[in-house]
Amino acid sequence: MPGGRLTQQDRQRIATGLADGLSYAEIARRLERPTSTISREVSRNGGPGGYRPQQAHRATVQRARRDTPAPPRAAGPPGGAVEEEIIELAVRSGMPRMTARVHVDLLLAEDGRRTAAELTRRLKVSPASVSVAVNFLVQAGYVRRERDPRRRRDIYVVDDEAWYHSIMISARQTLEAARAATAGAETLGPDRPEGQRLARAGAFLERVTLDMMESADRWRALLA
Repeated sequence: MPGGRLTQQDRQRIATGLADGLSYAEIARRLERPTSTISREVSRNGGPGGYRPQQAHRATVQRARRDTPAPPRAAGPPGGAVEEEIIELAVRSGMPRMTARVHVDLLLAEDGRRTAAELTRRLKVSPASVSVAVNFLVQAGYVRRERDPRRRRDIYVVDDEAWYHSIMISARQTLEAARAATAGAETLGPDRPEGQRLARAGAFLERVTLDMMESADRWRALLA
């Protein structure tokens, strides 16, 4: 239809016109389109010497799909948006998505406590997935494991102290890396460029990490 979007047939006629040496204005006249439409179509799809009608049509369809607004999401529970936002932030910081989901579910639990069975049921995932996630969280200090002796099951707990412990665990790991870099610098020799590079990195990481640990200790009372 003249004035509407270009069809695949229109694009084939454009390609034929270019092959015949027609000007943009002449092709536009034959298709009953503005010359600017033809010029824009050709320039964004390979130019006069590289225009391919099938590829141009596919590219246009893909662009249209990307530009189509997503349908509005159904309203969920009040905490749903907050939960998804925290999960996305955790994923962007490097945490595996499943681990982030488990962590956030614990964070938003009223008492900060869940069993593995509760996590499996709530998140609709396998027990193995939950096990991997909580092991990561426990090792990183985000969560602690408590044993229920009466029912012989583990309970996973997140509390305010978890933030302190997670920072300290991460800091100690960074401090080990800093000191390994310093030791590597001594092995390579302080006069060699790679030795100097490692020495600078080790000194920087050690100083920053010690400052972080000191700050965590100083402000720990805020979590009480």
